[in-house]
Amino acid sequence: MDGDDDKVFRALADPARRLLLDRLHAESGQTSGRLCEGLGMSRQAVAKHLKVLEEAGLVVPLRRGREKLHHLNPAPIQEIADRWIGKFERGRMRALADLKAELEGESDG
Repeated sequence: MDGDDDKVFRALADPARRLLLDRLHAESGQTSGRLCEGLGMSRQAVAKHLKVLEEAGLVVPLRRGREKLHHLNPAPIQEIADRWIGKFERGRMRALADLKAELEGESDG
């Protein structure tokens, strides 16, 4: 596993960071102050979590004037899905295709 995958897996391992990602998925482009609302976390705690998410490439900060807006970047999650989940699904999909072909063969004969 390469270092980028390690960073993504570590970032996703924490429930607070997953919650922040869920909130950014619902509405991308939020300030850290807005992300703090209703979480029961200090702004400093949210900032630390956002830093880990940024280092993993899951969050991209953009400045708009004095505001720092955080945007979700789902690409690293998709890469993990393709690399780690997709390969386990291929066998199942092949089995379903074989079953379908077999059932279609039975209905022809």
